[in-house]
Amino acid sequence: MTIDVQAVILSGGSGTRLWPYSREAFPKQFLSFVGDRTLLQDTISRVMALENGGRPDVFRIAPPLVICNELHRFVVGEQLRQIGFEEAPILLEPVGRNTAPAVTLAALQAVAGGDSDPVLIVMPSDHHIDNVSAFRQQVVKAVDLAATGSLVTFGIVPDRPETGYGYIRKGRRVADDAFVVRAFVEKPDVRQALEYVSSDEYLWNSGLFVMRASVWLDNIQRCRADILQHCKEAFAKAKYEGDFIRVDRAIFQGCPSDSIDYAVMERLTEAAGETGAVVLALDVGWSDLGSWSAISDVKTRDRDGNVTHGDVFAKDTRNSLLYAQDRFLAALGVDDLVVVETSDAVLVAHKDKTQDIKAITEHLKNSGRLEHVFHAKVHRPWGNYESIDHGPRYQVKRLTLKPGATLSLQLHHHRAEHWIVVKGTARVTCEDKTSLLTENQSTFIPVGAKHRLENPGAIPLEIIEVQSGSYLGEDDIVRFDDKYFRVNT
Repeated sequence: MTIDVQAVILSGGSGTRLWPYSREAFPKQFLSFVGDRTLLQDTISRVMALENGGRPDVFRIAPPLVICNELHRFVVGEQLRQIGFEEAPILLEPVGRNTAPAVTLAALQAVAGGDSDPVLIVMPSDHHIDNVSAFRQQVVKAVDLAATGSLVTFGIVPDRPETGYGYIRKGRRVADDAFVVRAFVEKPDVRQALEYVSSDEYLWNSGLFVMRASVWLDNIQRCRADILQHCKEAFAKAKYEGDFIRVDRAIFQGCPSDSIDYAVMERLTEAAGETGAVVLALDVGWSDLGSWSAISDVKTRDRDGNVTHGDVFAKDTRNSLLYAQDRFLAALGVDDLVVVETSDAVLVAHKDKTQDIKAITEHLKNSGRLEHVFHAKVHRPWGNYESIDHGPRYQVKRLTLKPGATLSLQLHHHRAEHWIVVKGTARVTCEDKTSLLTENQSTFIPVGAKHRLENPGAIPLEIIEVQSGSYLGEDDIVRFDDKYFRVNT
């Protein structure tokens, strides 16, 4: 019997614990830490290769379904395109409501055609797995268990008494290294963690799940009918914009927020008098990459125990992580430090304090600053822009447009713009006039003029944009036409 399989990638995290490299508008799942691919791309590639590395005569794998925040939709689309999935569906959450509503939307999408009930492989987009082959073998086992009606989660075989993870207590064995879930356990203190590891009865809670779409929908109906109802109503009014599936904002905002564990899985354990939840032991070099210390653990170290990235020089320095993005970074005579440099921020922390980085992002937020949200380089569906300089009533940016890219037809109420072509060819529309500009040519866009910028060429277009006016915020824009389905603001 052929088993339909649907990978569901949860990409709603903000990655604040890896600030300043990770920001809310461009969090860690879109960055590369190990190898050339991003964490999102690695996650998708791991599971989509099941058809070749698993059982191609049995599994029929659909294109991955990514669930993400609206803010990240174009980044997700671009990263999917880079690994060969140009038409994969992207389900947009207008607001975050935790993992249970997200998976419910995914299950509704999976059965929407009415002729399939796929096994969903639900994975966060920002984890690292060292032994990919062993992981795929365990996923094959999980799919087989899920195909018969079980809700399967993966439990990581612990290699230390970790207090930062929740645990799963194993019940009776059901197959090889698969067990009925006896109970889910909250994050322990050090003494409890030592007891858990020494007992061999506990596994780390990974946040990875495998189940049939219909089985999930039946159980969310039984356990949290209110979540299912909101998701059904929001999905019924979804709008399809290219590859984007945009559920109804007003209805989904009213949906209760809950996790997969709390909403359903904990109610199916032996402790709750049920046996529907199964845990499969996973020993594959897993990490949730939840801190800079965790990044150090999965990266190659030099002979002094340092992890370096970028243009770095280290002397008499040990057991430190030194991450340089834009500038030369030098460290002399320091131990156990984390130093991360970006173009607009620098982090210096002791390795033991990297779990407290949230205090920095909270400070930035409370101060009305934006370094926790945006990088100096901001990604857009047409390319990116980078702030070069700013002051009272002016701002200078560098815009890079991908070949064939087009900005929306738009106007600004409070600012004028002066464009200078640095590289490539620009097609500029200003009111009823369209012209082509090449290197070293420029044009002026007055306040209130309807305009558009395009790259008709085969190479990236680079523009220096000088803005001037009484208000220079990104929300001073009215869109009349946009190929990327962006809503007018």
